[in-house]
Amino acid sequence: MKKSLLLSLVFMPLLASAQYRSEVWCPDNGNGTYTNPVINADYSDPDVCVVGEDYYLTASSFNCIPGLPILHSKDLVNWEIIGHALKKQIPSKVYDKPSHGNGVWAPSIRYHNGEFYIYWGDPDFGVMMVKTKDPAGEWEKPVCVIPGQGMIDTTPLWDEDGKCYLVYAWANSRSRFASIICVRELSADGTKAIGDPVIVYDGNGTENRTCEGPKFYKREGWYWIMCPAGGVNGGVQLAMRSKSPYGPYECKTVLAQGNTAINGPHQGGWVHTAFGEDWFLHFQGKECYGRVVHLQPVTWKDNWPVMGVDKDGDYCGEPVITYRKPKTSAEWPIQNPVESDEFDSPVLGKQWQWHANYDQTFGMPTAFGTYRIYTYRTDKDYKNLCDVPNLLLQKLPAEMFTATAKLRFTSKAQNQYGGIVMMGQDYSSFVVKRTGDEFQLIQNTCRNGLSGTPETANVIATLKPTAVDAIDYKPGTHMDIYLRMKVADSKCSFSYSLDGKKFKDAGETFSMREGKWIGAKMGFVAVEADGNKDRGWVEADWFRVTKK
Repeated sequence: MKKSLLLSLVFMPLLASAQYRSEVWCPDNGNGTYTNPVINADYSDPDVCVVGEDYYLTASSFNCIPGLPILHSKDLVNWEIIGHALKKQIPSKVYDKPSHGNGVWAPSIRYHNGEFYIYWGDPDFGVMMVKTKDPAGEWEKPVCVIPGQGMIDTTPLWDEDGKCYLVYAWANSRSRFASIICVRELSADGTKAIGDPVIVYDGNGTENRTCEGPKFYKREGWYWIMCPAGGVNGGVQLAMRSKSPYGPYECKTVLAQGNTAINGPHQGGWVHTAFGEDWFLHFQGKECYGRVVHLQPVTWKDNWPVMGVDKDGDYCGEPVITYRKPKTSAEWPIQNPVESDEFDSPVLGKQWQWHANYDQTFGMPTAFGTYRIYTYRTDKDYKNLCDVPNLLLQKLPAEMFTATAKLRFTSKAQNQYGGIVMMGQDYSSFVVKRTGDEFQLIQNTCRNGLSGTPETANVIATLKPTAVDAIDYKPGTHMDIYLRMKVADSKCSFSYSLDGKKFKDAGETFSMREGKWIGAKMGFVAVEADGNKDRGWVEADWFRVTKK
């Protein structure tokens, strides 16, 4: 393992992290142009706001914690993760355990009177809101603005007269109706409803079925609702306008796949920049890779926003792949959301999330330049890793990459295991498991995990421990190992090394699958079946994402 860090380093004030440039995907071409996607990772249902020359983006996080990621940019192309707005989801009795596909749905981020607001719909509990004066700092605890089931995809609009309106959609799985957009007045501070809902658009029985994900804007006296319709993979982006927040609204399709390979280009956020330009950030569904973020230019034609490039003059644009970057007053450095981690900081890297509300027994940073993840104690109802809250995971950063972890697994009892995992509704883990006085290297694979399907185990090798405690009252047995996953063409293959130089391919190639409303995720796993023993742990030294 790495040498221990000096205590003076550990306890000194944290400095801003250096700009990170990904080896596997960078949208900035270095010549004044960019190539989509601008974020090639699962930032589903993105929304963005602009404050001066700064842009702030958030996205759906569902059951993953910390939730509501906050990304910052000054050119809409180069983004960095600066924090999260949600440390804990409520109610705790629901979100202290994995609640796949629930929680934060399609948030919106807005700046009003010196404060940043994020609204989202929790389909089971209501419209939620958090706010702050510093988007990179602490956010206030969540407030339930409107309790109830089914309300999703919420966006506030503060009008010139001080009134606040909320637009939202409905989840058919909870309300048993959908494809309608509603507007409702909130209190001026945005904390509670003071008016009844009004249906302002109905897509039922039309080509605009599944209209959802609305965003609310005002431009030159017109109220605008921009929303997707037609479903994730084959849908389009709509723009609606009215002179009243309550409609009626005229509607046009302003972005569609057309002859491009960018399927379902929709659901995102429009910004008008300090330089007089208009841009639209939206997602594209890419199955196991999740919903990645694209940037489209916006031009106005007869008071309609045309997104992308309109080649036939019908007001509906097609997505661009390569385009000129947005105007800025100064060059913003090339940088990307962080992937690799040396675990040298006393705080967890911003790329990592747990599968449920964090508990300190899940894991902690150390003063030794590592991150320790303790084995999760399963109970009699355990079925597979979909039940485990302390999976430490991050999003996939590209279609092709290699991720390598250097770790030590410490076992305090039989059958404890730890290693790496490619997680989704189907998943495959690559772990070392204590068996007798040795370790087994095992690939555990599960299909349809959310249905409770058990894992199948493939024992690959038997390994001698690299160390055994000699003086501990309950000695630990240790295995130092390098574990690697290679991803390409929606498949993942594993290999391992005992010296970090020579890697041996192992196990079967795994066909990746997305999670519940999220892309597949990669990271660490540590589990045990016997809760009466002292916990073992994974001591993660580093996790590196590279081309090879």
